[in-house]
Amino acid sequence: MTVTTTPDRKVPTRRVSFEESLQQLPKHFAAEEDLVGSHLMAVLSGLFPDGEEFFVRSVRRMRDKVTDPELKRQVAGFIGQEAIHGREHRMLNDRLADLGYPTKRVERMVRRALGIRERLMSPLSNLAATAALEHFTATFAELILADDEARSYIGEHAEGLFMWHALEESEHKAVAFDVYKAVGGTERMRVWTMNALTIGFIFAITIETFLSLLGDRATFERGRLRASWKRFRRSPFVSPKLWHQLRDYNRPDFHPDDSDTDALVERWKEELFGEHGTLNDKLTTSTAAA
Repeated sequence: MTVTTTPDRKVPTRRVSFEESLQQLPKHFAAEEDLVGSHLMAVLSGLFPDGEEFFVRSVRRMRDKVTDPELKRQVAGFIGQEAIHGREHRMLNDRLADLGYPTKRVERMVRRALGIRERLMSPLSNLAATAALEHFTATFAELILADDEARSYIGEHAEGLFMWHALEESEHKAVAFDVYKAVGGTERMRVWTMNALTIGFIFAITIETFLSLLGDRATFERGRLRASWKRFRRSPFVSPKLWHQLRDYNRPDFHPDDSDTDALVERWKEELFGEHGTLNDKLTTSTAAA
């Protein structure tokens, strides 16, 4: 069954390392030393390492059922990209933990929760979860790539890592979804899984960010939290447009490629990894194309 809508899409494995630059990361690394932004991004980074490993396992368990050779090629690239995402975010989490963020606790929480899910749910259900969560990462990735304000909110210290991650999430955004459809995943499971995960994801992020803020003395400096919260509420990350794009996943004929990010991907591939790319110094070996 051929389901790949973009057979010529490349999903290259870029072997990068941000380890050296992360050693210079300051405590409040978001733009303008923003309090909420720094803690929110720290919590999100805490989710990534074990989340990415879960994505890889979920897709890998089903790839033998994929017959489309182009989709098989993209699966190989997906696995390569996600493995390095997990590694680099674990390095970031180590640095954030040194700075006082509870990233290691978040990692343990995610590891336990996903371990329970894998024991209780079927491989197809876990693949549905991967496809749904990939829509979250792809939607935020598109926002970061397309919106100057969103990029500036991240701040210069972590921008490179998050921009690289966003680029690759956009490159492989349809892979898990296409594998799910190729192996016979139903619309009912797809939509119900997204609805359940949306509630759980928002609840977990909110609680963990709140707890992270409570552990930071800067939170209790007069006026700082209030100013940061106001800035966050005006940011593109909580806009109605973003919410509508996330909920578009429930549309019966939805596909990740309905949101055309090809031009964004080409732009940022050149800016980050082109001849004069700003992240070429982070490449450790030549890029493997998939």
